[in-house]
Amino acid sequence: MIKIVSKFFLIVGLITTLAACGNEASSQSSSEGADNKGWPEELTLVQMPNENNPNAASMHSALRDHLAEELGIEVKEFEGGSYAVGIEALASGNLDIMLASPMSYYQADQKAGAELLAIPQVEGQEYYTAFIAKEDNGEINNLEDIKGKNFAFVNAASSSGYLYPKGTLVQEFDLDPDLVEQSGNFFENVTFSESHVNSVMGVKMGDFDAAAVAIGQLDSMVEAGTIKKDEFKIIGRTDDIPDASYIMREDLPEDFKKALRDAFVSFEDEKYFEAVHNDPKARFVAPEQDYYDTTIEMLEAINALEEDAE
Repeated sequence: MIKIVSKFFLIVGLITTLAACGNEASSQSSSEGADNKGWPEELTLVQMPNENNPNAASMHSALRDHLAEELGIEVKEFEGGSYAVGIEALASGNLDIMLASPMSYYQADQKAGAELLAIPQVEGQEYYTAFIAKEDNGEINNLEDIKGKNFAFVNAASSSGYLYPKGTLVQEFDLDPDLVEQSGNFFENVTFSESHVNSVMGVKMGDFDAAAVAIGQLDSMVEAGTIKKDEFKIIGRTDDIPDASYIMREDLPEDFKKALRDAFVSFEDEKYFEAVHNDPKARFVAPEQDYYDTTIEMLEAINALEEDAE
C-alpha cells in the first residue's frame, strides 16, 4: 500500500525533464489533427516511493506499458519524492498524472484544479494508526492514560505517524492543535522518532511510554520476528486512513479522462498488484470525488491546511 506525505525531494533533473516534456507537449498539441480528438500525444506520470515496499518501483513499468497500449499514446514515467514539486508541475501543465496523498490532493486541487483518477482497492485491508504501549505497563490502558506521559510521533510529514494520530487526539480531547507537540502540555515529553520502527522499539525499550504507529508496520514487525505481539497493547486507534490515489489535471479533454480511467480500471496484472499492494487480487477503481472529504475535515481540525496555506 502506498501511503501518504513524502519527506523527500525530487531530483533537479526531474524538474527539468518535466518542464521539457510540458514544452514539447505544448508544441505538439498545436499540430494535432482531428484523428486524435485533441488528445495529448504523450502522457507524463510521476510515481512516489512506496514506504512499505521500496522494491515496488520496478513494477511500475507494467502499468506504464498498459496505459500506453490502451490509450495509443506514449507514456513517460518518472520516480518522484516531493509532492510539492509534483503539484507545481501539475499546475503549470508540465505533468498530467501523479500519485497523491490526501493532503497533496487537497493542495493540487486548490492550485491546479486536480481531479481524482483512480485508487487501488484491496479487499479486507485496513490502514490506520494504532496507539501502542507496553503490555506490562499498568499505568496506560486507554487513550486518556497517555496524558502526562512520554509520547512518540514519527515525523511531521507522516500521515499515519503524525497527522492522523494528532487529529484523533485533538478531536478526542478538544486540544489546542498548536500545543500538542509542546512538551509539558498534554504530554510530558514529545519525541519525533523519524520512523515507525523506531517508535515501536522505543516503546519496547522504555524510551517512550506510548507511540503512534501504522498498524501495517506493527504487523510487519511481528511477522518478521522483530517483536512479539504480546509485548504490546493497542490502547486506541485512528479512523481508517484513505490510500494514496492517482490524480490528474482537470483541464485534460473529458473523453480522454474517461479513457484514462478505463485504462486504469482494466489493468489486471496480478504480479504488479502483488508487488505494489501485497495482494494479487487488488485492482484500480474510479473513486467518488468526495473520497478525501473526511480526511480534509480532520486536517482542518488540526490547522494543517491553514499552515500549508501560509
